[in-house]
Amino acid sequence: MLTGPELLKHLPQQAPFRFVDEVVEADDRHIVCRYTFRPDEDFYRGHFPGQPVTPGVILLEAMAQSGVGLLAIYLLLQGGGSTNEYRSVFTDAQAEWHNPVLPGETVTVSGELLTWRNMRIRSKVELRTGDGRLGVSGVLGGMGVRV
Repeated sequence: MLTGPELLKHLPQQAPFRFVDEVVEADDRHIVCRYTFRPDEDFYRGHFPGQPVTPGVILLEAMAQSGVGLLAIYLLLQGGGSTNEYRSVFTDAQAEWHNPVLPGETVTVSGELLTWRNMRIRSKVELRTGDGRLGVSGVLGGMGVRV
């Protein structure tokens, strides 16, 4: 069984484009991760000056890194595969935005596995704010590509 810190070591995205601080739990059916959107992140300067809001595309990326990328990495490693051989690539999303995420908020991203076969993954993913409000929900997909 992989620990959260061990699993996070395999995520290829790095700062300033890594939107996962912590893997809270993971198994072969789901994953839960957290990230704090720091108020000094560069994208807030232009989105929107004086009233910053986390861009939807960044929220979607945070969801993909956790609910698709890290869950696929977990399944790959548990199945005897290697992240030296494959990288998980985000491919598609059907998402619905419910509430804004503001600078300084810590979000929890939960991914529930829908399908995993032939290095393709589909997950039901939710992003919630620290007070439990639903920020974004959707179904996201990805695939493993040889590196």
